[in-house]
Amino acid sequence: MKILITGGTGLIGKALVCELALANNDITVLSRSPQKVYSHFCNEITCWTQLNDKQDLNEFDAVINLAGEPIADNRWTPSQKQKLVNSRCHLTQKLVDLINASDSPPAVFISGSAVGFYGDQGDTRVTEETPANPEFTHELCAKWERIALEAQTPLTRVCLLRTGIVLSTLGGALPKMSKPFKLGLGGKLGSGKQYMPWIHIDDMVSAIVFLLKTQDAKGAFNLTAPNPVQNKEFTRLLGKAFNRPALMTVPESVLRLVMGESATLVLGGQQAIPEKLLSAGFEFRYPHLEEALKDIITTGK
Repeated sequence: MKILITGGTGLIGKALVCELALANNDITVLSRSPQKVYSHFCNEITCWTQLNDKQDLNEFDAVINLAGEPIADNRWTPSQKQKLVNSRCHLTQKLVDLINASDSPPAVFISGSAVGFYGDQGDTRVTEETPANPEFTHELCAKWERIALEAQTPLTRVCLLRTGIVLSTLGGALPKMSKPFKLGLGGKLGSGKQYMPWIHIDDMVSAIVFLLKTQDAKGAFNLTAPNPVQNKEFTRLLGKAFNRPALMTVPESVLRLVMGESATLVLGGQQAIPEKLLSAGFEFRYPHLEEALKDIITTGK
């Protein structure tokens, strides 16, 4: 397949590009930094630095859109919130416009989203049909998804990736979470009862490839392992993986003081279940957290 990928130098993107390139697909990565792209992938792929209105996407079989400003790196000031929206929606709109302007458009458009779409759900078992709570993360993801769905036609199917916490030692949340545990200072956040929907990086990549190849797959999919855990269990197992205690507690008041509104990312959660992926026949290599953490930390994935 000939595939255009945005966000190809991010955590998920790098692993996905490598997987797809190994399978002899023809990969083009959209990036403002060709040097960064080639430092990761040498000259095995093509790099575009921009999209323009005169382009079309007739030559591509698929477009995978993973670009977006990291949501947890900064406090959610009004300007940061707008930056989070713009980094996702503007590029997605450009891709949708180019797909719709193509005479022979890509057969599939896979576009990012997050389990934050649902807002904080407490103990509710969350499937793709669960009604969302009207919080900022929902508003952000819902707008992002609405734009992506504009590409859906009889010629192009759209898959939305409602992604949980992607576990890898090479980026994302896990390296930041691991630092206090390595020092024996790890522990739960707030009450520890909030659910943490997670997924091993290998399963994340495999699930995207599965959706790429499954011709009747469309709509939103929870890209999370089938066994989400509460924060107190996550921290216990993370401490066990490092052979360190996990006895500390970071009070909710401290998290809200440090993080502001974005503290909802760690104090709230979703017991998200990948119901549609499982129904479609996808099989997880790492359905349970303990074995996932052991593999990631042992191998350095």
